[in-house]
Amino acid sequence: MAKKSDTKRQHILSVAAQVFQEYGFERTSMSEICARVGGSKATLYNYFPSKDELFFEVMTLSNNTEFEAVFRSTDPAADDIAASLRDFGRRWLTFLYSPNVKANRHLAISVSGRSDLGRLMYERGVLRGQDLAADLIRTAIGLGRLRQADPVVASRHLLSLLESELMERFLFQLLGEVSEEEIKQVTDRAIDVFMAAYGVPCIKR
Repeated sequence: MAKKSDTKRQHILSVAAQVFQEYGFERTSMSEICARVGGSKATLYNYFPSKDELFFEVMTLSNNTEFEAVFRSTDPAADDIAASLRDFGRRWLTFLYSPNVKANRHLAISVSGRSDLGRLMYERGVLRGQDLAADLIRTAIGLGRLRQADPVVASRHLLSLLESELMERFLFQLLGEVSEEEIKQVTDRAIDVFMAAYGVPCIKR
């Protein structure tokens, strides 16, 4: 039964992804998705209680592997923690400012207050990223790679610093493609500031 349910869920997600691509988020209706999936609306809503939930799941399906890989590839135990954080920062910004993720973030912001998509993106995307970053920072602090500090606050400082040079242009949709070189330079400056605040001071002998 569980396998059949999973198969049905994946079928709904596949059909929904196609419909969202054709019509966009706001013009897509659950009725259209239901008509293409087949079956009753009650069945569709049993799997996904709203269009916002369904769209978020479609987004997650396409981006989740890359999202998780950014954090899995970061070594908080590295002797050179600054280099490890620079690698993390470049991967993270490359992910955030990829065309698909950037478009989805703009969409979530634009419909916030008119749908639950913004809340879902914040709770299951932004906060999830902050939690994973806090885990990395917590481990680095525990191993003495960074100074003692609140890992939640430090992780938010880290993520904010990484986006600080891009965020305003992004919010006002003035940011075009972000090159690999720009990401490198932005990341290097952000990690320099972060390490100045959270790095372990060298002991002079």
